[in-house]
Formats: sequence, C-alpha cells, structure tokens
Amino acid sequence: MKVSVPYGDNALSCEIPDSRLKGVLHSRAHGFKAKAPETQLAREALSSPIGSPPLRELARGKKSVVVITSDHTRPVPSRVTMPLLLEEIRAGNPNADVTILVATGMHRHMARDEIAARFGPEVSSREKIVVHDCHDDANMTSLGTLPSGGELVVNRLAVECDLLVSEGFIEPHFFAGFSGGRKAVLPGVAGYPTVLANHCAEFIAHDQARTGILDGNPIHKDMVFAARTAKLAFILNVLLDADKKIIAAFAGDADETHRRGCDFLNDLAGIDPVRADIVITGNGGYPLDQNLYQAVKGMTGAEASILPGGVIVMAAECRDGHGGEAFYDTFKETRSADDLMRAILARKRGETLPDQWQTQIFLRVLLKHKVIMVASVPPEMIEHLGMIPASSLDAALRKAEEILGKSDASVTVIPDGVSVIVK
Repeated sequence: MKVSVPYGDNALSCEIPDSRLKGVLHSRAHGFKAKAPETQLAREALSSPIGSPPLRELARGKKSVVVITSDHTRPVPSRVTMPLLLEEIRAGNPNADVTILVATGMHRHMARDEIAARFGPEVSSREKIVVHDCHDDANMTSLGTLPSGGELVVNRLAVECDLLVSEGFIEPHFFAGFSGGRKAVLPGVAGYPTVLANHCAEFIAHDQARTGILDGNPIHKDMVFAARTAKLAFILNVLLDADKKIIAAFAGDADETHRRGCDFLNDLAGIDPVRADIVITGNGGYPLDQNLYQAVKGMTGAEASILPGGVIVMAAECRDGHGGEAFYDTFKETRSADDLMRAILARKRGETLPDQWQTQIFLRVLLKHKVIMVASVPPEMIEHLGMIPASSLDAALRKAEEILGKSDASVTVIPDGVSVIVK
C-alpha cells in the first residue's frame, strides 16, 4: 500500500507491504463533510452564540475592543473569520476602537509578510494589528496569582480594553488537552514568567496533562483562570479538516463554547491504538511542521500507538530549522537524556526554564523509542537532538528495520499525529 504523510505544502510517500501494515489512522475530522460553506458556518455560529448574547450586543457602548488571534504557527483561517468578527463588532458599535492582538505566546515575532498572508490585504492594511511580546514588561499588567502559584501577567491591551474577544481553532493538544479557547490568554498574550509557571515540570509530568484531557488537567486549570480573570468575553473557535478548511464553528462564552467544540472534536478525533513495531507520523504539514520544536507534538501521537521498544519515524519539513534556541541548546549541556530528564524533574514550579516543557516531553519519547527524522534541515541538527536523520520515508523505514533487526517489522501510519486523540 502506498501511504502519504503531509510535509510542508506537499507530502511524502512510501510503499509498505500489506502483510506488514497494521493500519493507517486518521482523525474523522479530516473526512468530515461540512454542512455549509466556511463563511456560512462561522456566520451561523455568531448568530446563535452559546451561553452569551450576540457579539454585536456585547459591543454596544464599548469604546475599545481587542480581538486576540493566533500567530503564524497555527492554521487559523483568519481571512474567513476575522472579517466576520469585525463586522459583528461594528454592527453593534460602528465607532469602536478595534485592535487585533496577535497571540505569540513565547514564539518569535510575526513578520509583516506573514501578517499579510494570514489576514489578507484588506484587514492587514486597514486594521490596527499589534504583535504580542511576552518580554515587553512595560506593556504588561499583573492580575494576581494563578492556581499554580505563579503570577498572572497579561498584555495591557487585553486587560484595559472594554471588550476582549478571541478567535482560534480547536485541535488535540499534547499537554493542554485541546488548543483554542482559554489558550488565547495563557499562553497567548501572557508574560514570560506566567508561561513558565504554567508549563512547569510538575504539571507536564502530570498524568492528566495529556492529549484530549481537560478535567483534572492542572495546565488547563491555570489557563481557564487566566481567561476568566482577563475577562475574555466572547470567542469564535473553528474545527478544521486536513485541508485547513472549516468544518464546524462555535461562538459565545469562552468556557462553555470551548467545551462544546472540544466535545465535538473528541467524537471525531478519538481513535483506538493500533500498535506496531514502527509508527510513521507527521505534523499535518505547514504550518505545524515548520520546525523541530513543533514536531514533538506529532511524536506524541506515535508514542501512544507503538509497541515497547518500537521505532518512530517522524516526517516534518522544518523550514524554520530547530525553532527554539533554548530547546536546541539544552542538548549541548548534558551528557545523556537520563541526566537531562532528572534535572528537569527536579526543578520546582518557580524554576522552569524556557522551552523546558517541550524538552521534557521530547525526552519522554526519546527515553523509550528511537526516533528517525525526515526533515529539510542539516543532518547534524537532527543528530544533535538525539535523533537519526533520514532523507526519505523509504530510507527511514530501512533504518528502522535495521535498528529492530526485523525486515518484516509491523508498521502503523498516523499521517497527522497532531490531529488524533489515541485512547
């Protein structure tokens, strides 16, 4: 059987004998047939909000409105959703002073061409767009203490506006349970120390801080607290198929709406594991496979559906390289993965280092499985991170067979490891 894994803007493929292929696992969201065109789905959600008055009613009498949106690392279809949100706000208040606040979390700054590509020429040229900088202390304000004990510091624009709104999309998330909703505030527009506190080693190691889990998840608890404290009043969140097209939309109260969307996605994305010696996976193509840092997410889908001692083959284009200096440099300063994991787990909530969480989850995978990486980066960059480079899926499959000492090793394929919830 010929199998294909999204890779950048294209895909990689290889052939696997039928006798060895255990299964190809997809989220049912990828084949879900939307009941209406994208714009209509979003409009219908805005016209019948969940647990909230319509956005246009909330906007009445509000002088300043801030709309939080995702950055270049997330495939939010802002060309579709942002004009509709702006239309709703101005239908209720034509004179509202609207600012679009790009939630970068701790990611790099969003470039001008990326902003234009995300929003389209009309919105990007006419609207006031501000890119969040988690290190800009002058533009932050404190809102008290998180349940985790860390200080809740949020972008001043989000705190001081009269109405706070966000757009986003919901997908499985490897430690927050699901993306979207409350994540617009934390980590989206939170300060650097706040993100560190929320992403502490203790929480990342928690058995409820896993894909598809909200209840009992300490990371989610912090995030909900942050959104409520910042008074996130209204959200528009969408679900996407494999082509990044909207298949469902949910609008209204930040918490209730997000829950409704997560429940809908859980029914589509939940799959049973099909365990094999080798699991081939990816990050769903661009933008989620733009660097090695993000590729860790797809690995966790493979981790949940592999036999003990099995080999993971990860395919991600990584056009931006490693994606995180702290993440990459950490591996220069340790003798072994075991030593590094012990050092991370010994750190208390207030001692979290940048990108520690990604390293911690990556190490969890590396300590159990060999990872072969197919990416458009120098092989030495892959080796530096403790993985094995390969030039193609076929080459990776041969290397996996050599490692296992089995030419007939069983194979499971999860083309988009980020999109599934392996139960």
